[in-house]
Amino acid sequence: MILAKVLDSVVSTSKDSSFIGKAIFVVQPLDEKMNPSGNTFLAFDHVQAGPGDTVIICREGNGCRQLWGLDQAPVNAVITGIVDQIENNY
Repeated sequence: MILAKVLDSVVSTSKDSSFIGKAIFVVQPLDEKMNPSGNTFLAFDHVQAGPGDTVIICREGNGCRQLWGLDQAPVNAVITGIVDQIENNY
């Protein structure tokens, strides 16, 4: 699982049939102190997230395909939860 910030939505006029009706977002991974960490990547939405949300992402192909119930979907990153609050004990 990866903690990330949703930056923006992606619009695509041509996509795999398994992606029809699914939102795609640009996300920025975050470190334990909520600072940007690493490169941005694309993630499909499974929980109605939106720009500005802090989210949890599954970034493993088989787990992502199981979420959708599509064995052949070409996907490797899915937003699986929206974070309401984080408590740091540092």
